Amino acid sequence: MFIHIGDDHVIQSKDVVAIIDYSLVTSSTINEEMLTGLKEKQQTVTTDEDITKAIVVTSDKVYYSPLSVLTLKKRASMISTISKLEDYSDHPEEE
Repeated sequence: MFIHIGDDHVIQSKDVVAIIDYSLVTSSTINEEMLTGLKEKQQTVTTDEDITKAIVVTSDKVYYSPLSVLTLKKRASMISTISKLEDYSDHPEEE
């Protein structure tokens, strides 16, 4: 399944490692060092820092998202719920 994380970016939900509140990143030197290193390696997809609310860490890149952690969590949870739904279509199961 896919998650729209803002700024026309859509990622696969299975690739998400972490979603971090942007305001917490500046309070941790380890997070700042990680992001600086990834920026130098050009493994970040940034947005305007004035509107960044969350950082989405995936297996290969880090995305700066204008959406809040709560909104991203709801979207990820919704996808999880949808994927667990039973198929109640009118089509008989193929055997």
